[in-house]
Amino acid sequence: MAGSTCSGPAFWCRPTSSAGLAGLMDRIFAAVRIRWPPMTRSYSRPSSPRTWSRAIRMAAARADFILVSGGLGPTADDLTREAVAGVLGVDLEINEGWVERLRAFFHARGREMPERNRIQAMVPRGATLVDNPRGTAPGIIASVPRGDGTSAWLMAMPGVPREMFGMFEEAALPVLRRAGGGGVILSRTLHTFGLGESVVAEKLGELMTRGRNPSVGTTVSGGVVSLRINARFATPAEASDQLERTCEACRARLGSLIYGQDEDTIQAVTMRFLLDRGRTVATAESCTGGLAAKMLSDVPGSSGAFLAGWVTYSNAAKVRDLGVSADTLERVGAVSEETARQMARGARQRAGADLAVAITGIAGPDGGTSEKPVGTVCMALAHESGVDSRTFLFVGDRDLVRDRSAKTALSMLRFHLLGEAMPA
Repeated sequence: MAGSTCSGPAFWCRPTSSAGLAGLMDRIFAAVRIRWPPMTRSYSRPSSPRTWSRAIRMAAARADFILVSGGLGPTADDLTREAVAGVLGVDLEINEGWVERLRAFFHARGREMPERNRIQAMVPRGATLVDNPRGTAPGIIASVPRGDGTSAWLMAMPGVPREMFGMFEEAALPVLRRAGGGGVILSRTLHTFGLGESVVAEKLGELMTRGRNPSVGTTVSGGVVSLRINARFATPAEASDQLERTCEACRARLGSLIYGQDEDTIQAVTMRFLLDRGRTVATAESCTGGLAAKMLSDVPGSSGAFLAGWVTYSNAAKVRDLGVSADTLERVGAVSEETARQMARGARQRAGADLAVAITGIAGPDGGTSEKPVGTVCMALAHESGVDSRTFLFVGDRDLVRDRSAKTALSMLRFHLLGEAMPA
């Protein structure tokens, strides 16, 4: 559930729900002149309609606009209809017109409508049913009363992304844009990896000044620091021009730390670099268990560049499959730059690849020492001119260490393809 606070002509909004709904809210940030409220709350997986109703009342007490995603399906745990009815103090009533729509929906697919789907035609008395041409769950628009005699605008949408996105665009976005004063809004998201959010913000400096137009804000997910840039101007040409200027200013300050934009992932960008340059790659992994190889091979067309990958957890496998020296393992251990270098060199030679990345480390929760604590990860990149290696210390649980390690290895590969040294 996402809440928005509005006071006079200003409009405050912060997404506090699923990534899909948050992404939709991102698209209108510039239109609504963002100001972060001092506190936000998110609610997920309510245990009962009463719990969900209480969450809606709390949102209505501090927000003028409330968006609810999900809970409109035909199963027993779809509680949104009952929760909204509880807030309004009314019963649910059947909408016969929607029942007919449901029958037609299933008939067009050669099926009879399951009786349990009738509940999707139940709407709180006095609320407005919102058409859903993409699925079986209609949306709900209602006015949630507040103690001071005013009300908050609520819209409940299906949780299925395709249905939610369409309903948001057609029914919610026009309302929110009117509240924000109109204008043309253009947005872009730039993605960085390798530096923390505070360091990125420091480098951007006054570009992140509150009230600036275009606005620049940061979000963090999976180690990726993303810059959300929103330009709100009177005309499309002006919005486009100012958006481009701000994006270029961000690129000038962050350089190759920015690996892509909007839907780009670090693995997709790295694979694109490999394919565009006609280069091939292999992987050798220990603590990441093949995660780097998976990330690369998840990209369509990756067979044109990704040749092979090894997962060598044991020392014996490192010696047997990659040619790592048993003496090296005895002398400096599996988690060392020297071992990583030999792993990368062995993978490159055995695969016949132009490049190879190797990862060896301690993902935890056990296995750390005072000299090599949990999160210590050594990486190497073998190429035509030799082998580069680095040691990192990642702080977090096992999954985080593995994820950051795989992404960092791909980042090392990307910087090499750019002909640049990866920042420390």
